[in-house]
Amino acid sequence: MTYSLYDVSVPAIINTMESISAVIDKAAAHCAAKKIDPSVLVNYRLAADMLPFSRQIQIMTDGVKGMGARLTGTEVPSYPDTETTFDELKARIAKTITFLKGLKREQFEGAGDRDVSLKAGPTELKFKGLAYLTTFVLPNFHFHATTAYAILRHAGVDIGKRDFLGKIQ
Repeated sequence: MTYSLYDVSVPAIINTMESISAVIDKAAAHCAAKKIDPSVLVNYRLAADMLPFSRQIQIMTDGVKGMGARLTGTEVPSYPDTETTFDELKARIAKTITFLKGLKREQFEGAGDRDVSLKAGPTELKFKGLAYLTTFVLPNFHFHATTAYAILRHAGVDIGKRDFLGKIQ
């Protein structure tokens, strides 16, 4: 069996996003139990020069919706970065999962050789599809998902590795 870029990305990304959504539920329960204003954790960061939890979720979802669109030759959905609550962040994750689930494996045929370009600040990055996925999208996705998890763990939310891994298939 041959594998497509869809096979090595979309199902695993969806699984991780579902795990992060479940971790957000645990963060909300933690806030309720400890009488912590949820906005404290939504805006929490590991270090002063790092982005807060909310931004980690926004970047995580931006990267993978962009990946799905760029590798299938479709338009990248645009989301305003206005989420300020756990529910809004969960809705953003759900919207991204819905977008990715709407993509078909067949749309990724030939995606490894597809030219991909995007702006990162003032720099235009250019890749072939395989390199875009493996050296840019996946490392960035996992960085922001892990950082979001670590922020909540550091803030005292009772979560562990099993929560991050989600469904093991």
